Amino acid sequence: MLHVYLLNPLSSWFGKRKITLISTQTLGTVVHSASHLFVAPIKDNENVHINGNVHLVSGPSSEHSCVSLDLLRAKNKPPFCIFPMCSIFERTIYPDPESEKASVVYCIHHKDGCTWSDELRKLGAHLNTCKHDAVQCSAQCGAMIPRVLMQDHLRYTCPRRRANCEHCHKEFSESALEEHQGNCGYEPIYCENKCGAKVQRRHTQQHIQQHCSKRLVPCRHCGQRYTQDTVSAHGAVCARAPVPCPQRCAAACVPRDALDAHLRDHCAAAGAPCAFRDAGCRFKGTRQALERHTEENCQQHLALVSTLASRQARQLESLRAAVARLSVNCSGVLVWRITEWASKMAEAKCKDGVELVSPIFYTSQYGYKLQASLFLNGNGAGEATHMSVYIKILPGEYDAILRWPFAHSVAFTLFDQSSNPDRACNIVESFVPDPTWKNFQRPSKEPDTLGFGFPRFVSHEMLKKRNFVKDDVMFLRVKVDPSKIVAV
Repeated sequence: MLHVYLLNPLSSWFGKRKITLISTQTLGTVVHSASHLFVAPIKDNENVHINGNVHLVSGPSSEHSCVSLDLLRAKNKPPFCIFPMCSIFERTIYPDPESEKASVVYCIHHKDGCTWSDELRKLGAHLNTCKHDAVQCSAQCGAMIPRVLMQDHLRYTCPRRRANCEHCHKEFSESALEEHQGNCGYEPIYCENKCGAKVQRRHTQQHIQQHCSKRLVPCRHCGQRYTQDTVSAHGAVCARAPVPCPQRCAAACVPRDALDAHLRDHCAAAGAPCAFRDAGCRFKGTRQALERHTEENCQQHLALVSTLASRQARQLESLRAAVARLSVNCSGVLVWRITEWASKMAEAKCKDGVELVSPIFYTSQYGYKLQASLFLNGNGAGEATHMSVYIKILPGEYDAILRWPFAHSVAFTLFDQSSNPDRACNIVESFVPDPTWKNFQRPSKEPDTLGFGFPRFVSHEMLKKRNFVKDDVMFLRVKVDPSKIVAV
């Protein structure tokens, strides 16, 4: 059995459609019984080899050729041509026109779902109505669309389709509709002030100016602009909003921010206190009654003011004492800053016994009360050649509960104000009090006039060699340390 595939663009038969007839039956079945034929497209000039038995070449639609006829003769088969106008075709396949009626074919779109099958001669008429067959777009866009998909194409994908705007319902072409969308005056859009309302685009300005809850409107009292939904709340606290007088006087409503001044200075019904209430006067009445009260009670008011002044003076003195206590040094360490050193040294050289005394300091909050003294031109053994320093124990508030004699070590340090701290050379002198010395016993109400210290603490020549005095300032530290019992 020789299997043959019939291949050819049958342009003249099927309305200029290039198709191919394919049969899976044997050659004898095709020729004599003309059983089922299948239709499918092929390309021109395509060589097809089938089972190595027959080699057929499809040529241009205007001419044809039958190849390998010798092979057919060698197989003892009658040669034939598959082209419809060929004489071999007519003599061999269809010896009479009636034989064509026996050919049953399927639609070329049977794979797309078309179930049509009938005589071959009716295929062309069927394709003119087949819903799966491609035809020119009715909107003349140039696309070939199956009839079954034509409505969807015209509605959704055709570039020349016509469509109505869903908002204004006017008809537009596809390109015009794209331009129209986003500009349609009937399209509802959200208010640009974000009030939440949706209005047609053509009414947006009117909405913003007249109806939008977020539009800015001026307060009718102060003129400040607020959104429409908050201007009422502002009116309840607006400083310029008029409010009635709480004393129900004859005056009209006054602005809220002027109400206090009205009650204080202008309201005739307000009960005002006496101007001497801080001094103790408790009278309160209307403005007219208050004027009479002031004229009739001058002596009483004067006495109240005198009593108030005395009480305030005592309070002031108490406050000063409290501030003084807070400012007192209770650390046991005093850094004494001596300013205007040159002028004070000159004064000490001109006068005898010129003594500089430091601020008072304490060893602790409830400790010994101390004070340092300084003789720039010296004292005793160091007079005119050295600078002398001393420490005095003064009568203190807590002497009754302190231990006597005074036994804390005391150190004096004169700071070298060199620009390089590592090369500074400070002068330090210290001592441990002798318990038998009267200067360290509990002081009487009259403190020791001199105290205890070093008459020859530092020479005048040494003061000139180092930077102990800089910018006319000297620093002297006095440190009282209860933990040390030996001098350092």
